[in-house]
Amino acid sequence: MSETTQNLKGRVALVAGATRGAGRQIAVQLGAAGATVYATGRSTREKRSEVNRAETIEETAELVTEAGGVGIAVPVDHLEPDQVRALVERIDREQGRLDVLVNDVWGADHLIGWHKPIWEQSLDDGFRTLRLAVDTHLITSHFALPLLIRNPGGLVVEVGDGTREYNEQNYRLSAFYDLAKTAVNRLAYIWAQELRDHGATAVALTPGWLRSEFMLDVYGVTEENWRDAVAKEPHFVISESPAFVGRAVAALAADPERSRWSGQSLSSGQLAQVYGFTDLDGSRPDAWRYIMEVEGQGKPADATGYR
Repeated sequence: MSETTQNLKGRVALVAGATRGAGRQIAVQLGAAGATVYATGRSTREKRSEVNRAETIEETAELVTEAGGVGIAVPVDHLEPDQVRALVERIDREQGRLDVLVNDVWGADHLIGWHKPIWEQSLDDGFRTLRLAVDTHLITSHFALPLLIRNPGGLVVEVGDGTREYNEQNYRLSAFYDLAKTAVNRLAYIWAQELRDHGATAVALTPGWLRSEFMLDVYGVTEENWRDAVAKEPHFVISESPAFVGRAVAALAADPERSRWSGQSLSSGQLAQVYGFTDLDGSRPDAWRYIMEVEGQGKPADATGYR
């Protein structure tokens, strides 16, 4: 698939959690394919969310439009059912349809007690993590799926961290984080069962080691010079830009046979091998295979054969 093909014109997408990172570029790449994209989140130019970063949903919507789609920013706290109901009613009123739902709400990195047993973690922070990671997806699906199934062929993408295989075999260094990311994969399987008779497809999708705005800041690099971070963290050589997973979603949305994937746990690197899209640098990083076969085996960093 060509990254510039406008094969989603006339399609309507909701990207819940589109302020930054994977969500932002999923919205942008759907826009590049011609879609109308509703980009939601809590960070606006008037008010920052608890994450306290500068990225906003207005910027995301503008990037969608610049890419060739129609970007529409809607401030929404996806923990508030009334706000989500109003969002879906607006999409119905303005578009009369919903073709793609992307559940990417997260925003809990600052709450995670990494490498701490449950008795050393804050229960308040842990339960807030689960609410942000799981409840938001349930609430959004509750209101959005009736609109999505109005027309056959809809697509639901649950964006998480880690393939189902990886998360089942590895502890994710925090009880609450582990539960959150395992639950997202399970939700995609659940939606696949519930949507089967309505002609819709649901998948779990994970990026690899994502060069999000936050991660670039952690290593003191930009997207242009990200390889400088390899000196500090050699395995960062397998990292990918958020555009890579965005192109994965656009490829799924444009595939008339996407139902073959329903209920499965997929990765951006896996789908790149099938659909032929690339990352911004022209490579196809297969991060989760690398993580399991190289990093996970204690081997020296070497992305040869993995990108």
